[in-house]
Amino acid sequence: MNKTRHIILILTLFSLTSYGQGLDTNKLNLYFDSLEKHNKFMGSVSLLIGNNIIYKRQTGYSNVASQSRHNDSTKYRIGSISKTFTATLVFHAIDDGKLTLNKSIKKWFPKIKNSKDITIANLLNHSSGIHNFTSDLAYQGYFTETKSESEMLDIIVKAGIDFEPGSKAVYSNSNYVLLSYILEKLYKRSYSELLNIHIINKLNLNNTFYGKQINPDNNECFSYTFDEEWKKQSETDLSIPIGAGAIVSTPNELNLFAKALFNGLLISQNSLEKMKSISSGFGMGIFKIPFQNKTSFGHNGGIDGFSSSFGYFPEEKCGFSLVSNGSNYDNNKIVLTLLKCMFKEPFEIPEFIVLTSDQLDQYVGVYSSSEFPLKITISKKGASLKAQATGQAEIPLEPTEQDVFTFEPAKIEIKFNPLNNEMTLKQGPGNYVLKKE
Repeated sequence: MNKTRHIILILTLFSLTSYGQGLDTNKLNLYFDSLEKHNKFMGSVSLLIGNNIIYKRQTGYSNVASQSRHNDSTKYRIGSISKTFTATLVFHAIDDGKLTLNKSIKKWFPKIKNSKDITIANLLNHSSGIHNFTSDLAYQGYFTETKSESEMLDIIVKAGIDFEPGSKAVYSNSNYVLLSYILEKLYKRSYSELLNIHIINKLNLNNTFYGKQINPDNNECFSYTFDEEWKKQSETDLSIPIGAGAIVSTPNELNLFAKALFNGLLISQNSLEKMKSISSGFGMGIFKIPFQNKTSFGHNGGIDGFSSSFGYFPEEKCGFSLVSNGSNYDNNKIVLTLLKCMFKEPFEIPEFIVLTSDQLDQYVGVYSSSEFPLKITISKKGASLKAQATGQAEIPLEPTEQDVFTFEPAKIEIKFNPLNNEMTLKQGPGNYVLKKE
């Protein structure tokens, strides 16, 4: 029996070591060099195998104005990855006997419609039906303002219900704001204190905390979007998202948090299994993220110009984390490259097309079609191409191959045919041919 256990342990250690051995860090560095050179990505990444961070890399600036570069301890707002921390705190409360998954929320929020039928489980896996307040246009008018609990509850109550509890699942930040308030009421402590006591201090996460206004003197970075140059974004007041999106961290510490969570150091195995249970695409504070024949669990995040992603492979005992304060590229492609490198799959360094202002002239004009309701105006600014549909905001177009441009955030592809003075617009299932007027 003991001999068999030793053999299994040796095989496991060999498997973990083999992932780390032969990691093509030189090529991975060239990959991130290319992203930085072409203003595609500012941020940090980290790979974990077993107990060790086996790769970490930073690109770009934490503060563009001062030309301050990222370093290993630069801190980023991680957006909705905060929900995994909040879910962990909820399951800690369940393990502590203070809460159950089938507990109704009516006791705390009687003014919310259907509150007697909405449970803690419904909040955790986004099946409550409570409307997502960040989806409303009004949100853009107050997201930089401090909000009290009563003000946020008033916003959530007035937004109402989108469907009956448990009938389906739709992502809603409101769910995790409410879970944060429940935790505070259960323990009579602030969310920030609970985060420190039950996760941060326990794991010695020195660069993870409940955020406030961004402080560059504390090595916290600002966020940016790219349009000809990196442009600083406004800051969400973190009193609004609280446990739905207010945590600040680093990729190394996200990996350490994930390792602790999925190895039973923060909640019970029973709670972890419930957390990992997937219904309608949602776990309880996590998602399933497959790669090849392997499965990781994690979450994505986005707030202001920040974006983030982390995942942990319980079987392989390894994980990845990406945090960005400026992205002009599809982060999913970056994550895929990291995983290919970690699992020794081939990956390519993308070739980015650079066009001159004169080369863009052939695409400029107004395009329309009787089968498409809007006119598309194609213009240029310096050596960049822009597109603007009637009544909509202007968007930057990125050249990806000969005569082909994309806008990744909306998954838009435009293919020009300059000889025929036309363009083909693709978005989702839509495929439209428009003629230059």
